[in-house]
Amino acid sequence: MEKWKIEGREFNSRLMIGSALYPSPDIMQKAIKASGSEIVTVALRRQSATTLKGGNQFWDIIKELGVTILPNTAGCHTAKEAITTALMARELFEVDWVKLEVIGNQYNLQPDPFALVEATKVLINEGFRVLPYMTDDLVLAQRLADLGCSTLMPWGSPIGSGRGVMNPYNLKVIRKQFPNLNLIVDAGIGKPSDAIEAMELGFDGVLLNSAVALAQEPIKMAEAFKYAVIAGRLGFEAGAMEKRDMASPSTPTVGTPFWHQFS
Repeated sequence: MEKWKIEGREFNSRLMIGSALYPSPDIMQKAIKASGSEIVTVALRRQSATTLKGGNQFWDIIKELGVTILPNTAGCHTAKEAITTALMARELFEVDWVKLEVIGNQYNLQPDPFALVEATKVLINEGFRVLPYMTDDLVLAQRLADLGCSTLMPWGSPIGSGRGVMNPYNLKVIRKQFPNLNLIVDAGIGKPSDAIEAMELGFDGVLLNSAVALAQEPIKMAEAFKYAVIAGRLGFEAGAMEKRDMASPSTPTVGTPFWHQFS
């Protein structure tokens, strides 16, 4: 497969992975390696900025992996809070991109579309490349694209739910309406087949965390997702056959040995 180009960068892997919830730092490191992911999300709110600057075990492990850091604003509930967190992340990690999360509902962790648009506008004006975590809402996608987002991250289903792609129709419509944007299914992926489905819809990448970190064997699951994303992308690029209402023989002439065709 060709390299994946996103926000002015090139990567081999289309799998993005989170750094939270693992049983231990060692398992986190091994799982990220097994996944083949070159982009790892880090939530600044879960780590002390002062501690990170000084270097702790978590941060040392992340640096050892040699991956690209994608800071996120996980846990923020207002535009102001998300903006402040993004500015801190840029100073700390020295990157100009951010996965923007502004949670509007604590029950299902649904993004607040109004605060998301507000924060996106401010951060883009501040020179950020904003990757917004959003619901699978076409109108919201258009608003964010109009503001200048070249990457959108609609959910497959609520964060940590493991329910996979709940509304494939919505994701198909977003894909069709924005053929030139990078689209990443973010949240809700629970098993490798979910990642395959997302990629077969034509999405450019998948971001997940809980599905690997909370698996019985995170390292093995990370490797499974590595190949799932590859398989899904190759399947999309190859073009699947159309579904049929009736059975159709795989040999051209029913009842005739295939070698007779060449005699």
